[in-house]
Amino acid sequence: MLDRLNQAMDHIERHLDQAVDVAELARIAATSEYHLRRMFSALAGLPLSEYVRRRRLTLAGAEVLAGRATLLEIAVRYGYSSGEAFARAFRAMHGVGPGEARRTGAALNSQSRMAFRLTIEGGSSMRYRVVDRAGFTVVGFKTRVPLVHAGPNQAIIDFVRGIDPRTLERLEKLSDGEPHGIVSVCDGLDANRAEGTDLDYHYGVITSAAALEGTTTLAVPAGTWAVFTTSGPAPQAIQELWRDVFTEWFPSNPYRSRTGPEILRTQLSPDKTEADAELWLPVEPERQARDSVPGPRTYSSRTART
Repeated sequence: MLDRLNQAMDHIERHLDQAVDVAELARIAATSEYHLRRMFSALAGLPLSEYVRRRRLTLAGAEVLAGRATLLEIAVRYGYSSGEAFARAFRAMHGVGPGEARRTGAALNSQSRMAFRLTIEGGSSMRYRVVDRAGFTVVGFKTRVPLVHAGPNQAIIDFVRGIDPRTLERLEKLSDGEPHGIVSVCDGLDANRAEGTDLDYHYGVITSAAALEGTTTLAVPAGTWAVFTTSGPAPQAIQELWRDVFTEWFPSNPYRSRTGPEILRTQLSPDKTEADAELWLPVEPERQARDSVPGPRTYSSRTART
């Protein structure tokens, strides 16, 4: 997977003065567009589209300082429809407009070219299982919240606190499917998983029973799920599990993520500082994509970091 990602990075570099086709990048990486965006965001720490934008503005900055082309020529070369749009994007990254940068020779910011490498860290392992299951329904309460990568998500905390505990007790009794008990469900996630983007957050149970009055339902179609478990400080251990699945497990196993809700079952310690968690992620075998592109594929049974 990492070899294919690096080939996709090479393709980006060759086409920074053209439209970068994510579908073509996914073909090169032998995976889906959805999984490519998710993998890149987890490995690189920023969305794919943001990386491409910053690389273009890095090259544009060098051309601005070189002074061999007009600012409008540089703007058009890197995909901006007007000098004003280019100036806004340039200032957002470099902290100075292109005209001023050229006049004063100002110091500019640079987005380094990325390459992914595999580092073996030893015998640590990640506990998981893969489950094929029929469609099911989540019954509970729904809101929109921003995505938070690290630390507490205050919007979720406030939403859950506002739910009547007696209603939650009634709801929990309806639970009759895995994962059992009250679950958190994130749906409609931005493919890039950019910090601050909105998602649908459901708090409820998986059940075949009729919905309680005042609750919402989420129908989840049949599919394959990878199930991961972790224990540790809350919420760090859970957020690190999400990160490690994409930076360690996916590059080492023949599966890719697919569109669908992500389900988390959490049990907190009495003082709420520790958590046992079970994370369900929708996946599909990567075999079809792998078979469509020639070349060897190697998977490690040990964890890896970039």
